[in-house]
Amino acid sequence: MALLNILTQEDEQLRKHSRKVEKFDARLHTLIDDMRETLLNSGGVGLAAPQVGVLRRVVVLLDINKDPEEVVELVNPEVIEQSGEQRIVEGCLSVPGVYGYVTRPTWAKIRAQDRDGNWFEREGEGVVAQCFCHETEHLDGHLFTEKVEEYVDPEDLQRGDEEEDAE
Repeated sequence: MALLNILTQEDEQLRKHSRKVEKFDARLHTLIDDMRETLLNSGGVGLAAPQVGVLRRVVVLLDINKDPEEVVELVNPEVIEQSGEQRIVEGCLSVPGVYGYVTRPTWAKIRAQDRDGNWFEREGEGVVAQCFCHETEHLDGHLFTEKVEEYVDPEDLQRGDEEEDAE
């Protein structure tokens, strides 16, 4: 496994539409394994293949609602249902140091294939629903900054965390 370079917002690759995965082979498995290792070393909760320069419909994300956290692998994912609404602060590994309020569903269901091509559905709430939407948007060439309603100063986020820690 290898750590992959995460592209930043200046890279035009991030604005391109990803192609559907049709071959479920060792090359795909290596990509998923490398993306998994990169995600776990990044401090983020989700990573889409375009963020590492591969225009394929592949996502890895952390289901932080599970104990212990579970890495979820999604090939050819699509959000098929969603409900509720939450206005939350979001960031992105490809837009380091930038945070802003976006509106996302509180619950979402995704349909995807696993690394071997088997179809499955999975539901997520809160951050996981947010991540389903955020990462699938990457596959269509979109960044969260297109949805930001109000930017947040990263120092304000840090102060908020420090205040919570002090309680």
